[in-house]
Amino acid sequence: MIRFFDIIFSLVGIVILCPIFVILLIAGYFDTRSPIFCQERMGKNKKPFNLFKFRSMNINAKSVATHLASHSDVTNYGKFIRKTKLDEIPQLFNVLVGDMSFVGPRPNLFNQDELIEKREKLGVYMVKPGITGLSQINKIDMSDPKRLAHSDEKMIQNLSVLTYLIYLFKTISGNGFGDRINNK
Repeated sequence: MIRFFDIIFSLVGIVILCPIFVILLIAGYFDTRSPIFCQERMGKNKKPFNLFKFRSMNINAKSVATHLASHSDVTNYGKFIRKTKLDEIPQLFNVLVGDMSFVGPRPNLFNQDELIEKREKLGVYMVKPGITGLSQINKIDMSDPKRLAHSDEKMIQNLSVLTYLIYLFKTISGNGFGDRINNK
């Protein structure tokens, strides 16, 4: 049933947000000349997939977890799209093709060894990663791997259509929260 909602909501989102997508694509082109950011992430069963976002950092920024990135790497345009969560719109395509769900653990990079170890022990990789979930609503990010893995485990154990809809509603109403960028 959750996959059904993922397909319907992502299709509706893509159609409704298409004009905004085009505007952000053009603005991003003028900002960095490369408006779409694609990065290999770990999916269900630790299978790699390409995650899509609007680029919010300089092209030369290191490919590290967000909490390890330098604040100076974020462009002015990037600050706006990150704050408004508009950088996440391209992930609707990840949801549509089935690499992700709307609700699930945020997908990590393959070099986040501590987080991978903690998530593996708790069975977090048995589900698709998501755009939002319990951790995002509770402002738990990847800078605290142990706490994040336990929050992800709790979400997975209690995931139902109702909790899926609750997490989506809370995120859309402004309670979702992304990883913080380092203030270096």
